[in-house]
Amino acid sequence: MDLCNGMRRMIRTPRSLRSFKRLVEAQSANANMKTKREVKLEMDKVLRALTVRNNKSHEDTDVPKEEDCFYMNFCMNKSLEHAMVMAPRYSLLREVGRGSYGIVFEAIARRTGARVAVKKLQCNAPENVELALAEFWALESLGKKHENVVQLEECVLQRNGMAQKMSHGNKRSKHYLRLVETSLKGERILGYPEEPCYLWFVMEFCDGGDLNQYILSRRPDPHTNKNFMRQLTSAVAFLHKNNIVHRDLKPDNILISQKSGLPVLKVADFGLSKVCAGLGALGIDGEEHPTGDGGGGGESTDVNINKFWLSSACGSDFFMAPEVWEGHYTAKADIFALGIIIWAMLERITFIDAESKRELLGTYVRQGSEIVPVGEALLGNPKMVLHIPQRTRSTMSEAVRKLLQDMLAVNPQDRPDAFQLKVRVDKVTCAG
Repeated sequence: MDLCNGMRRMIRTPRSLRSFKRLVEAQSANANMKTKREVKLEMDKVLRALTVRNNKSHEDTDVPKEEDCFYMNFCMNKSLEHAMVMAPRYSLLREVGRGSYGIVFEAIARRTGARVAVKKLQCNAPENVELALAEFWALESLGKKHENVVQLEECVLQRNGMAQKMSHGNKRSKHYLRLVETSLKGERILGYPEEPCYLWFVMEFCDGGDLNQYILSRRPDPHTNKNFMRQLTSAVAFLHKNNIVHRDLKPDNILISQKSGLPVLKVADFGLSKVCAGLGALGIDGEEHPTGDGGGGGESTDVNINKFWLSSACGSDFFMAPEVWEGHYTAKADIFALGIIIWAMLERITFIDAESKRELLGTYVRQGSEIVPVGEALLGNPKMVLHIPQRTRSTMSEAVRKLLQDMLAVNPQDRPDAFQLKVRVDKVTCAG
């Protein structure tokens, strides 16, 4: 199913700044939204003690077993006394964000005392299921951790009064397979009960807000800018090495952790991401078409992610590459989005979002009294020359200016790939 077809934004005024996820939110908003207190009570029920044993070992994980699932009111032995002394695994502290298809809470892991972020996603529509599964598949597919990519601790599926730890590709779980089928068909499955179904993502907590908040609340600092450039390019190179195209890189989706005392960037929100390796074998949605010998199913080191073509024109308007607006692009679209982010960060170029009234980092092109995303402007006029830097008193070096020009090239083939970019960024940030 191609969620993004027919949802291309026509950007002409600041009021029309809408990301793909805001469109999903408008379409699938829950008319019976629970109050914060109700959500808290429900979360306390759902996130009870749950062992981390691999539930693939069971022949049918839909049959409740004490090892990996539980009833919301009591456990398998139906002992209410036992249930009452069972402490929840996480204690909810507060709601920290409400996005297009989920709610994020700050919580504490009772066993370790560590702070975590818990995201609740309601799988009440095929488009929500697809977004949730895309995020789960992307984060679960990462065999290794990276300092600049948000870490998934666990994912729990809640349905029919039961919660079950999710594992990627678990073909023995009927609930998991039904979610996949719902996403693939783009419609509710016949005979599938209309009862609430949720995915709960437990992730590392980032206490420094997002990149917008961090940059705009502080004085310009060249050292921080260079450090962030290295972290961002390192994260994208890691994702591309693991065959993941993010497709929605923007300051809102880059979180800050300050646990070590220094700001550490964390690329987050993988709802629009694509795991490209092995798509031919898995048949997830038939969207990607590998060319040459980069084709489906090999190890990450054997796959050239830039040979996988994607066709969904989705993302966030101000960070979409020209080819994304056309609906035919590769992982090089992430490089373009990263160029917009770095350019805006270095020169503090912002706009006011008409919906949230927030000041956001983002580079654009002025056409009369209107502002237009760089990608859309280049699509309309491929010969347009971008004025980098924009500000007359900018201290941007020639090496950084040339790097941004290459990252924002109209032709994706003229852009560096993520690995070439990482090498160049290391050089230009060390030289200056």
